[in-house]
Amino acid sequence: MTETDSAVCFVCILLIPAAVAGIAAVNAGLGRARNAAQSMLSSMCFAAAAAIAYFVVGFVWQSYVGGPSRVLLIGGKPWDWIGAARPFFLGLDLSSGAVAPLFGMMSAALAAIIPIGGGGERWRLGVGCASAAFLGGVTFPLFAHWTWGGGFLARLGQNYGIGRGFIDAGGAASIHAVGGVTALAMAWILGARRGKYLPNGMPSAIPGHHATFVLGGCLLAWIGVLGLDCAGAILFDGASWRVGPLVVVNATLSAGAALLAVAWITRLRYRKVDASLSANGWVAGLAASSAGCASMAPAGAMIVGLVAGAIVVFGVEWLELHLHVDDPGGAVPVHLLAAVWGVLAAGPLARNAGPDQWLAQVAGVATSFGFVLPVAYGANWMLNRFLPQRVSAEGERHGMDLHELGAGAYPDFMSYQDE
Repeated sequence: MTETDSAVCFVCILLIPAAVAGIAAVNAGLGRARNAAQSMLSSMCFAAAAAIAYFVVGFVWQSYVGGPSRVLLIGGKPWDWIGAARPFFLGLDLSSGAVAPLFGMMSAALAAIIPIGGGGERWRLGVGCASAAFLGGVTFPLFAHWTWGGGFLARLGQNYGIGRGFIDAGGAASIHAVGGVTALAMAWILGARRGKYLPNGMPSAIPGHHATFVLGGCLLAWIGVLGLDCAGAILFDGASWRVGPLVVVNATLSAGAALLAVAWITRLRYRKVDASLSANGWVAGLAASSAGCASMAPAGAMIVGLVAGAIVVFGVEWLELHLHVDDPGGAVPVHLLAAVWGVLAAGPLARNAGPDQWLAQVAGVATSFGFVLPVAYGANWMLNRFLPQRVSAEGERHGMDLHELGAGAYPDFMSYQDE
């Protein structure tokens, strides 16, 4: 990587906190007013816990391409399965322009706030920080090593001739799917909110309190994901800074196509455009395009976005009606289902990847579900046995703001009412 590439990458990494702020605002706005302050504080605390855990031990497991790692020989082929760097970023000269650990730390923070969407309005702050630390220190860096740190998924092309190996430049799998899988695990463990399901099992609508937060958060997420995708393309896709315009065009087209797809579908089905679903469609388009942001043609990015928008509309309905998954922020369809679609679509749509690229993408998705889901669910289930993660019924009734923070987000003009 040239000095120019490193400088551009560093500037792009500085934009990633905008994505953190945007997703935090979306999660807060889609919840009720009595939980808004706790939701925003949870985002800050979860991001901090994940970033610190990544600094202490997470980078040890992730490492970097060409860095120390542990390799197993399976069938005569090297399987790089875990990094072996030093904790606390020891041995890294951050003043000399090392950007990989900074990118990893920011990515861990972003991945850690995604599960708030699935566990919103009932997830205790203190225990949630422990869960976020586990994600930033164990789950995320292990999977990121396999995809970004020169691990076995990245080397499927080199070892077995499967395309170029797993493609995930902007973190559709490493960030969005890891966060979305954890959100699904937390929604299962915490259970549905009070009043979400009627006695006959039908879900009831619990609308968010601040559409402006939600839509404004989308714009912040747009800025942050543009920086995330550009930096990831330079670091992990072997691209130079000149690929930036293609990355920006692809992310914007995918997000725009997804938003318009949701607006069109909801207009046809409900005779009104649903603002919250449309906003989630925008974020889903950003997540879906991240995998192939540097290797797809713009027309392919539009196709990815259109399908991602449809996934959001029908995914929310399917999860609520058939699986009884209460996901207030839509984290599962937005960050998991749409991201998985984007990862799979990057196979046939990627340029100069070969006809077998789809196999590498399927292998990455299978690894995500086969590793991240059981590990995230098992770790949080064990944590829940010792430190209950769900707030008490009284605390949920009063609101997380009053129960955990002692004050509401809108004390002057909002009142709290029971369902």
